Amino acid sequence: QVQLVESGGGSVQAGGSLRLSCVASGRFFSIIGMGWYRQAPGKERELVAVKSDGSTTYARSVKGRFTISRDNAKNTVYLQMNSLKPEDTAVYYCNAVQSSGRAQWGQGTQVTVSS
Repeated sequence: QVQLVESGGGSVQAGGSLRLSCVASGRFFSIIGMGWYRQAPGKERELVAVKSDGSTTYARSVKGRFTISRDNAKNTVYLQMNSLKPEDTAVYYCNAVQSSGRAQWGQGTQVTVSS
């Protein structure tokens, strides 16, 4: 079992930056991929950035503005978000996929970008 706890959300003006953190506890060694998803009101949850098996994938809407990184020593994955836009407003969720194929989700952290 893996538990995920996100932090770092908040409110910021357009053009600002935030860094989200997600700390994993439990069977961290079993995690083969970690990433960030987001869900805006009235919309489906969507992929933001994923880091898995040495490869990194970004949503087209955030490429060049967001950076995902992983610190295995701290069991933590980060999402550095720069040049934020109002359309980035959403609840951001951390996701971890274990070698068994099981996926775990964090509780989510709110990001609000005002124009």
